[in-house]
Amino acid sequence: MNRSIIDFTPLLRPLFEKRAKATRLWQGRQEEVQKEVLVYLLRKARNTLVGTRNDFSKIAESSSPYEAYRNTVVTTEFEQIRPDVMRMINGEKDILWPGKCRNFAQSSGTSGGKSKYIPITDASLRKNHYQGSFDTVAHYIFSNPESRMFSGKGFILGGSFANELNIDNKNVRVGDLSATLINKIPALGGMFRIPDKHTALLSDWEIKLPELTRKASKSYVTNISGVPSWFLTVLKKICSDNNTDLITDIWPGLEVFFHGGISFDPYREEYKRLTGGKCNFRETYNASEGFFAVQNEPDDTSMLLILDAGVFYEFIPLSGNEPVAAWEVKKGETYEMIITSCNGLWRYHLGDTVRIESVDPLKIRIAGRTKSFINAFGEELMEDNAEHGIAAACKATGAIIRNYTAAPLFADKLHKAHHQWLIEWEKVPENPSLFVEQLDKALAEVNSDYEAKRAHSIFLEMPEIIDAPRGLFDHWLAKAGNHKLGGQRKIPRLSNNRHLMETLLKMAREL
Repeated sequence: MNRSIIDFTPLLRPLFEKRAKATRLWQGRQEEVQKEVLVYLLRKARNTLVGTRNDFSKIAESSSPYEAYRNTVVTTEFEQIRPDVMRMINGEKDILWPGKCRNFAQSSGTSGGKSKYIPITDASLRKNHYQGSFDTVAHYIFSNPESRMFSGKGFILGGSFANELNIDNKNVRVGDLSATLINKIPALGGMFRIPDKHTALLSDWEIKLPELTRKASKSYVTNISGVPSWFLTVLKKICSDNNTDLITDIWPGLEVFFHGGISFDPYREEYKRLTGGKCNFRETYNASEGFFAVQNEPDDTSMLLILDAGVFYEFIPLSGNEPVAAWEVKKGETYEMIITSCNGLWRYHLGDTVRIESVDPLKIRIAGRTKSFINAFGEELMEDNAEHGIAAACKATGAIIRNYTAAPLFADKLHKAHHQWLIEWEKVPENPSLFVEQLDKALAEVNSDYEAKRAHSIFLEMPEIIDAPRGLFDHWLAKAGNHKLGGQRKIPRLSNNRHLMETLLKMAREL
């Protein structure tokens, strides 16, 4: 095992602590900081196609730039900007952001079934993605004075440049966001990470997984970063190859897992077991569209919104009212998030909902996707409700899940309406009936509408659990052209109709 002789953490600590302390200066200045970001973005893009269309120069120099901006520029979804993005991919400059953009993140498809291609500009790499990564480490180092994080390597699990456009142009790269981040990582950052760039960017996972596990097993790893569901597969493979149940037997210096992409709650207990209870966990909000928030306190899993990293935020109340700015949100409310960013997205619908946990400092928690919910019977079940329920049921029964999705089943002659949960198990529950009871109980505890509809089973019966065959969700992802281990692909957790559920049930019968 290649152990680093030198611990660089004390040398780097002052740099990270300085940034962590600087973020505290946002308190009481959120409006000022965010307005500075907006004016910067408008001025920077004033001569682009989108800038001339909307007269960004005039907006930026107005007495109230934000008022002028939201009164002039309409909110957009990807399909509305797809033609402009394709022009950028084809080499045109000054479209949504100054200059040419040579990197694009392929992300999950829209309702039309096509993938999205999010521009990754040099400005978004420098001011946003890498700044967000730096902030993640800064807050961790600041709150962990005994950390020896830079005495070893960071294991970053990423995707590849495989894409649906089949682009073979050395000047244009389309693929997973993580592939671009790894490919463009500064030299200093590369010193402290594994695997090597060649292995990290392999697209064939039959080749990549053995190479990852072999090289990772020989390294001294102190921190890991990635999506919990994907990383669990890799870590268990490493353990299996080394005849142990604990990853800390292989990496005794492992101290933190920086995770994001999906809720960590259903996976927390298994990661605690796998790391022998010796690992810290820190959540991040890092999407294809940008790095938005980071957990800044060890005992508070809500995340601090990064206010000065090239993103201007707006929030649409679930009631459907007009968007409000970051300094206008209310604690406890749930909003859809809209961004204006240095990657050329202007008042762009992310498709994510967040709950405001604190207004000063501004801290959020991801509530789910705007199109991922069940409200077939007035129960308004959101993703964060589902993740809480699954986590509670797993904890009560010793179960571990690999993946799941849920959908409504409407009443017919045989049964009343209820929710079906299709679950692929890593470890089946010791008591399946108790799992259902605990899931139902936990959902009622966090969602009063669900509780009301479940009362006395008048409107909704108990949830139904269907066991999914091993590999079902991976098979669906692959068939949908979305199977990119370590990338940004996600299983829709909740659906308000049965289209996905029926597709998966049919696949399950065929496997």
